[in-house]
Amino acid sequence: MSRIAKNPIKISKEVECAYKEGIFSAKGKLGQMQISVNSNYKVNISEEEVTVSPINESNNDPNWGTTRAIIANTINGVTNGFSKTLELNGTGYRASISGSKLKLELGFSHDINFDIPKDVKIECPKQNLIKLTSVNKEKLGAAAAKIRSFRKPEPFKGKGIKYSDEFIFRKEGKKK
Repeated sequence: MSRIAKNPIKISKEVECAYKEGIFSAKGKLGQMQISVNSNYKVNISEEEVTVSPINESNNDPNWGTTRAIIANTINGVTNGFSKTLELNGTGYRASISGSKLKLELGFSHDINFDIPKDVKIECPKQNLIKLTSVNKEKLGAAAAKIRSFRKPEPFKGKGIKYSDEFIFRKEGKKK
């Protein structure tokens, strides 16, 4: 049996949760989200907690804990939201926002224009910082990974785009 899946999800009074015909929806102060739940599970909503339980008790399906975690992330997203911060390290590396595009200058002969997804908000407080916020954890992580993939940090000088909490293992250069 899954230990994570058995735990109930605490909800506050400002969140409205509903489950109907395999679709779980949560509405909070930051927005509204809907996710489809696997048909092997049912979602029980009470006053202050949400529980996920399998329809067939003898079934020990590994997706039970995953389903519970996705529902917990949905509830957490509409109440608190999620954020990631990216840092640009390198001479001349800059980021700026123009309209609905993120303009990146990363040492290539051309600038990279990244279309900002509609569920993700991006702001650049400094030229070398990119702050992403969203209610959807999956789309936030995908957008941050896509931006990072344009110029991953290299191990010798540490140049590139990295997460703010990421540690880059440095290598020693060539010896003469």
